[in-house]
Formats: sequence, C-alpha cells, structure tokens
Amino acid sequence: MPARPGPVLPTATARGALRPADEAVIDGGLWAERRAVNERTSVPDGYQRLVDAGNLHNLRLAAGTTTGSYVNELPFLDSDVYKWLEAVSWQLGDPATDPELAARLDERVTEIVGLLRDAQEPDGYLQSYYQVVRPDRRWQELDWGHELYCAGHLIQAAVARVRATGRTELLEIARKFADHIDSVFGPGRRDAVCGHPEIETALVELFRVTGEPRYLDLARFFVDRRGHGTLPPGRFGAGYWQDHAPVREAEAVTGHAVRQLYLLAGVVDVYAETGDDTLLAAGERLWEEMVARKSYVTGGLGAHHSDEAFGDPFELPSERAYTETCAAIAAVHLSWRLLLATGRARYADHLERVLYNGFLSGVGLDGEHYSYCNPLQVREGHRPDAQGGDHGAFRVRWFTCACCPPNVMRLLASLPHAFAASDGAGGLLVHQYAPGRFAADDLGVRVATDYPWQGRVSVEILEAPSDERALTLRVPHWAGEGWRLSVNGLPQDLAAEEGWLRLARRWQPGDSVVLEVDVAPRLTAPPSRADALRGCVAVERGPLVYCAEAADQPDGTVLDDLRLNAGAPLRDSAETDAPGVAVAVRATGTGRLPAADGWWAYPPHEAASAAERAAGDVELTLIPYHLWGHRDQGTMRVWLPV
Repeated sequence: MPARPGPVLPTATARGALRPADEAVIDGGLWAERRAVNERTSVPDGYQRLVDAGNLHNLRLAAGTTTGSYVNELPFLDSDVYKWLEAVSWQLGDPATDPELAARLDERVTEIVGLLRDAQEPDGYLQSYYQVVRPDRRWQELDWGHELYCAGHLIQAAVARVRATGRTELLEIARKFADHIDSVFGPGRRDAVCGHPEIETALVELFRVTGEPRYLDLARFFVDRRGHGTLPPGRFGAGYWQDHAPVREAEAVTGHAVRQLYLLAGVVDVYAETGDDTLLAAGERLWEEMVARKSYVTGGLGAHHSDEAFGDPFELPSERAYTETCAAIAAVHLSWRLLLATGRARYADHLERVLYNGFLSGVGLDGEHYSYCNPLQVREGHRPDAQGGDHGAFRVRWFTCACCPPNVMRLLASLPHAFAASDGAGGLLVHQYAPGRFAADDLGVRVATDYPWQGRVSVEILEAPSDERALTLRVPHWAGEGWRLSVNGLPQDLAAEEGWLRLARRWQPGDSVVLEVDVAPRLTAPPSRADALRGCVAVERGPLVYCAEAADQPDGTVLDDLRLNAGAPLRDSAETDAPGVAVAVRATGTGRLPAADGWWAYPPHEAASAAERAAGDVELTLIPYHLWGHRDQGTMRVWLPV
C-alpha cells in the first residue's frame, strides 16, 4: 500500500529511520473537533479574507484582468494565497470532507489556478508585487523581496494538489516557475539566496513528486550558499536571515525564528535525499540548542518583537514573548522531518508539546480568530496596539501581514500525516495519540482514547499479516515512569527504550494493546538561567500547559499578585466556564497582596515579606493555555511565583 499523501513524502531511496504511515485518519477527539472547524469555517472563510485583504486583486493586476492600485504593498502577499491553496488541497484529499463544501472549494481553486496561469510571465516568473509595483527590480531585492519564498509556497501548494487530488494544472505552473528559477540561480549562474528560506524544502518535495534531479540540486545549492554573506546585513545583521555562517558551522539558532526553522526543514530534507550526514548533524545540533536554551514551556519560539527573532540563551520573558504562530508551525515541520530522519522519540515529544500548546493557542475555537503572537502572560492594563499594530496578545480575525491564518489552515488540514509512521523494519509506529485508524506495512490498528484529557490509549489490531510485525508506541517524556502497558489484558514487563515501547509478534485481528499514562497535574520548574522565570513554576497536566486566567479566579484576585503554594496538592476540576475545557486544575495560593504604599513601587524587603506572609489563602483555577482568551480580554499568566 503506498503511503498516504502528505506534505513530506521521501523517495524510496531516501535516508531515514521512518517513513510516513500508509494510512492515518483522525476521526474523534480534540484534533477531529479542531479539524472539523478548520474544514467548515476556517478554510471557506479564508477565501473571503483573501478577497477582502486584496491578495486576489493584486494577482488580477498582474494578470491584467483588472485595474487599480496594488493593495498593501507587502511583497509576500501571494504566499498567503498559496498556503490557502495548500490547505484546500489537503482538505479535498480527505474523503471525509463534506461533498458540497468540497465542490465549492474546488471551484475556488480552479478560479485561482486560472488566475495564476494568466498572471505568469512567458519565462515562468510569477510574483505579483514585482510584476505590478516594481517590474524593473525582479531578483534585485533578494533580502526583503520574498520572491523565492513565495515560489516555495506555490510549489508546496502544487505538490499538495497533485498528491491529494491527482490534479496537475497547478503543478505545471509551479514547475514553470521552478525552471525559471533554475535558469537564474545555481552554479555558473547567480550565486545568491533569498532573505526568507522556504524554497529549499519546497524544491526537495518538487523533486520527490517529479523525479527531476535539477530541483534537488537547486535545493542543495541554496542550502550550501546560505551563510556566505550574499545578503546585505541590513538593520538586524546577517544572522537575521541566517547568512552569518554556513549551516554546517553554525552553533546556535539565530535571527528570525520562522526563517531559521524553514531553513532547517530544508536542510533535513536535502540530507534525506542526498545522504549528506553533515546536514543531519547540523539540523540535530541546532534543534537541540534551540530546545534546550531558547524554547518556551509551550514550545513557542522567538523572544523578540522587533525582528521576530530568537533572543539570547534563556532570554524567555513571559509578557513580551513573541512566539509567533508561524514559528510553532515551522517547528512542527522541522521536528516531523527529524523524527522521520532519525526515529528519535524526542522529536515526537517536541511535536506534541508544540501542537497542543504553542500552535493551538494560535487559533480560536471558532476557527475565525487567530493570534500572531502567543505571550505567556498578559498584565492588567495591557494595550494590544502597543505591541505593534495587530500583533497584540488577543486573537483577531485577520492581519495586515496575514502569514499565520492560512498557515494554521494548512497544518490542520494535513495533520494526520504527522501522527504515525512506518518503522522501516516492518512495523507501525504511533507517536501521537488521537482516536482514529493508522496502518503501515500491512499492520492496521484503531486507536481509542480521550487523550489529552485522559491517559488511557487503547490500540486494537484490525489487520495483520501472518508473519511478525512490530507495533511501537511512545511513552511521553513528561510521563517519566508513570505508565503501564498491557496486551490482551495481561500486564507487560517491558522497558521503554529511549522513549519507545516496541512490541514485535504475530498479531491477530482483535488483539488489544493498552497504554495507560499518568496525566495527573504537576509542577514544572523553569530553566535555572531564565532570569525572567526565577521563583516561578508552571502547571502541566499530561501534554497540556495550563495557565491562570482572571475570569476563573475569586472576585478581587489580581493575577499579578498571586503566589502559588507549591506544597499544596493540585486537583482535577470541572469548575470553569471556559469553552472547550474538559479538565481544569485547582491549586492553592495566596492573593490580595497589598500594593506598595505611596508613590514609590519598591518597598523594603522586610515589609514586602511581612505583607506576603499576612496574605490569606485563595483557591486558584487553571485552564489549558491553548484555550485562554475565549471569554474576555482579561489577564492571564502561565508562570506563577511560589
């Protein structure tokens, strides 16, 4: 059985420990609910948002089918259209998609494909901004022009359409543009890279679809030439676009977070198809430095607003966390590729943390409101406009720079692809847990679970060959030793090997494997060097990071004054009216601390300590971080002083 189409599909000769599963269907639970909203609301609404924001108008200007002025004048608006096309393609490839909706969406895709065909230049060039606004500057502003970036998203949309539906008309447009790019850039041609990586990973996937080695060679060229100073440093420096050092020599992630992560996704893709071990070593080294020193507890990435960038090691402020939704999505792309390349469970653990926390906070339950930034604290008096236009803490309908919403749509539409894999040695590996069907190497299973709210994961064998196959399950890193396993009701004395439980045997349809993981709430300490978090703890339950939101606390409680009693037990609770919360957590703390007297905010230490001791206990309620902000624009915090 061929692998189920998805965004990443290595060739048969690619290097890697795992391959995407043959079948991956999520049909229940949290992810099915969020994907249904994406299907019914986000994706259809996305088309109208692109109309209202002027993205399609700009392409019509390039095609010569309308008149007027270019809207917005950001040079990368075409990429939002391409990400939406990719989301629709994966949705159309899902047999569970509503047929009437599918027909309407396909009409929209056909309309846009025709528009792109009309807009494309005879030589293959296609980028509305430079065709309409600055036609004399094609390929002359590679630092901020985003021409290759937009091309990458066009290619990914085309790959999705052909894999999900078999339709090739968008692929023809993308190939024509890719061939033009290949005529401009490469050895013996122009020695330069784009200011925003994305073309690298897209070209590898184009090679995988077409078998044309020129695309892989060009992807490798762009990876190899990054870091040699071909871009002007600009106001943020060469590290902003990872042009300060070749990727094989770089010791730390730096600069614009999404740029860095898209580059590394391409690095791992090029490794897989070329076998260049130095690239995999670089990808793993930089991932490890990032996760160990620059990641928020939510999996969010990027501490700086001004340049949307990583900060210094352990520079992790809560209220000024940028943690762009696109960076979370890019982290999913990278960790999925590293998991396929290496088979190491830590990448699946990272996928889980990002998906349930740093990513899912970026879209509201209604599927119509999105976060660009995902801070871990919102104080009293927060002004969203003070953080830069529509980049405040609260979700909004759309953005002037709307890279995140269609990015959310395409990830949710393709999400099942990243939940299971073939283990490469004749077996099925399930590393993310949701109700559904998964199959690889003739071994098919049904998963039943209420994860992440509960820790019981039941796996029933649906089909199996007559010879031995391995079923492998992941023990989440956060679970430690808090798990147990049974097969057909019999407890198994099996040790987890580097996060994996591998059961190899001759399976029979009806066999049952049950993994039970303790999801009791727990306290998590911050990194010891993270000054902004010293003296604080976070509350987690299973894979979910929790937060305290003002709407759940007793009247008169000021979140900024709360102290958590770390010695008191944490308890599951249903006492919240927050939408979507199946399990809240109750904790004990102190609150209602008196404000500093007079006009000066810094009291003597002794006076402050006495006031804290005199404060009474208060019962606190915490909800999953990804569900905050659905009631009012009140205060919130993840890290609580103790």
